[in-house]
Amino acid sequence: MKVFFTIISLLISILNVYALQSDSTKAAHQKLLHRFNFHVQNTFIGQGDPGFPAKYSGWNSLNSNGEIQETATLSFFAGVRLWPGAEAHMEFLTWQGFGLTQTFGIEAFPNGDAYKAGTAFPNFTFAHLFIRQTIGLGGEKEDIADDQLTLAGKQDIKRITITVGRMTPLDFCDDNTYAKDPHTQFMNWATMANLAWDYGEDQIGYVTGLAIDLNQPNWSLRYGFFQMPAAKNSFTADDQILMWPERGSDGPFFKAWAMMAEFEYRYNIKARPGAIRFMPWLDEADFASYKVATAMLLADPPAANLGQGAGITIPAASHAYRLKYGFGLNCEQEVANNVGLFSRLGWNNGQLEAFTFTDVNWTASLGASVKGVAWLRPEDAFGVVYIISGASKANQNFLKAGGTDILDGDGNLSYSPERVAEIYYDFHVWKTIHATVDYQLVSNPAFNRARGPVDIFGARLHWSF
Repeated sequence: MKVFFTIISLLISILNVYALQSDSTKAAHQKLLHRFNFHVQNTFIGQGDPGFPAKYSGWNSLNSNGEIQETATLSFFAGVRLWPGAEAHMEFLTWQGFGLTQTFGIEAFPNGDAYKAGTAFPNFTFAHLFIRQTIGLGGEKEDIADDQLTLAGKQDIKRITITVGRMTPLDFCDDNTYAKDPHTQFMNWATMANLAWDYGEDQIGYVTGLAIDLNQPNWSLRYGFFQMPAAKNSFTADDQILMWPERGSDGPFFKAWAMMAEFEYRYNIKARPGAIRFMPWLDEADFASYKVATAMLLADPPAANLGQGAGITIPAASHAYRLKYGFGLNCEQEVANNVGLFSRLGWNNGQLEAFTFTDVNWTASLGASVKGVAWLRPEDAFGVVYIISGASKANQNFLKAGGTDILDGDGNLSYSPERVAEIYYDFHVWKTIHATVDYQLVSNPAFNRARGPVDIFGARLHWSF
């Protein structure tokens, strides 16, 4: 991790210089934000558990002896205005570290920066590399704030936005004011995306695609089409060029894809904003059928020494290009000054293996987020969330037969829905530096009541400019 501490020291020095700029210099800087921008984010997360009871363990089980792991991410963002309405953006991402048990054994995984491609040495990728064209439809305008992937300026509220390039579907679908960013809010995967959504991504979350957004004053309609990797939980053809070390390939263009649509309705209840988002999605890829794979595993049980890995017990003959579909519902509502509630519901057809995200077939979450204004810490935040997730009957039978999927595989299964509670407090330290303490209680990890409960303690240091 020494390389990250060296880089963070250098960048904090740059941040100090910026903080001491004169007002006139800052004003000039704001004008430049309409033409181009530059941002940096750096996040360290450490998590550990003291061990927990387990009647048995398997290939992909969470380590019941206890462990401590850490992750670090460093991103450089840059954007430039190409012509009226057009922007180009990039994010150069460096990551290092591992999730608990190399990111196996829990479906609602506790660390949003714990990619399924853990590494002891820094790896690099262009996580974002896209062009966005906005077409104004006239009428009233609104201010667009400068951010990591947006340039400051004014846009028509009524507009069509087309984005093409490398990104993540989470950039434009399943957003939530109170539960989205594991660098600044909740850390759990279930709070950054719907766990039942097997969306198009490579092993760290990014892929090439097309996104179209029609925005109106009170509603938006979105559509996205993204490539899927050739193999389960793997990298895409982009990663042969944009990642180091390079690896990966796409499936056939017309047979390996993920698409989704989302309708968002925004409203106010007694001047308090809220939103509801409904998202159907459809994937095609080289999916294994749980039913077929289970029959094969029962006839020819997996070897005892296969080791850890996503889908390592799934027989090759159970694969074919098949369609998988599901639905998501995402809600948020301000209920008092600086207090918001949020919820996600998700479901998929539950007959096919997980391919890119989690093994969950249905999920529900409910949480609250509170800003620290009431105790004179306006930049602090406190949050609590409860998450429950389950597996279909076909998925349960597959796991009982010794199957392993993306995150689970204990060699057997005493089924019960997985339950996770997370609570965090985010401290504003100075300028854009924040420190967070976090606790998560996981019951029935990976749907298995024979293991756990697990107490997970975490800490996070984040800064950006």
